[in-house]
Amino acid sequence: MDQAPDSAHQAQGLPGCYRHPGRETGVRCTRCERPICPECMVSASVGFQCPDCVRTGSGTGHPPTAARPRTIAGGTLTADPHLVTKILIGINLAVFVAVQASSSLLGDLYLLGAWPPEPFTPTQGVAGGEWYRLVTSMFTHEEIWHIGFNMLSLWWLGGPLEAALGRARYLALYLVSGLAGSTLAYLLASPTTATLGASGAVFGLFGATAVLMRRLNYDMRPIIALLAINLIFTFSPGFNISWQAHIGGLVAGVVIGYGMVHAPRERRALIQYGTCALVLAVIVGLTLLRTAQLT
Repeated sequence: MDQAPDSAHQAQGLPGCYRHPGRETGVRCTRCERPICPECMVSASVGFQCPDCVRTGSGTGHPPTAARPRTIAGGTLTADPHLVTKILIGINLAVFVAVQASSSLLGDLYLLGAWPPEPFTPTQGVAGGEWYRLVTSMFTHEEIWHIGFNMLSLWWLGGPLEAALGRARYLALYLVSGLAGSTLAYLLASPTTATLGASGAVFGLFGATAVLMRRLNYDMRPIIALLAINLIFTFSPGFNISWQAHIGGLVAGVVIGYGMVHAPRERRALIQYGTCALVLAVIVGLTLLRTAQLT
């Protein structure tokens, strides 16, 4: 007796999904032709593709990250949008604890232009070849109120900025703004004055936050009021604050922030990182100029 066509098809059976062998399916990936069940089907321009082909980009002709959601600045959305901010706060706290444990360490980390002073040839400080002080001073604090204020500002400003820019862009903004603050302090302050703190980088975040809020058409009054209060303290006598570091970081933050959020999509990365490179070039030029003056 001949079997009916449907009966023969059922007797033969359908192949199982390559990821879920117990699930029979009549659909295959249009790229690798492996059988896939409804749970594993990823809609493509023609037919369906399996998760592996989509993950490796072999099925679409685009890199695996092409379809990932992006921030306003083109950064990749992450599970923890505040990770870099937490790491930066952790580094600052670790250095603070180390300085409290060994007071002699402080003298090796803060920003110092040149020592001994003229007419002697500098053997210490940035002019004496200790270029690293431009960076280490950004993470060094001596007083509890100083690090407390800076870290609260970093958390309040840094978290939303990191989420908006993405990790790499946010880190570039922070570091370059901090360097700009250190450089302006090195350029304009007395070479024998010790400078330390994350304030330059924090003011860079202030500047970038203002640019971002303007770009998103948010109410600018809160950030302007907070910035104005900080600038009043910066220039008030008796507070012993390095206004040069604050202004240097603020200007760099505004410039870099503008490049980050206003870069056209088709040349976004080039303009964003090009802006950072341009600010870095200015920093290097000013540092070399000041070093030549002191030596």
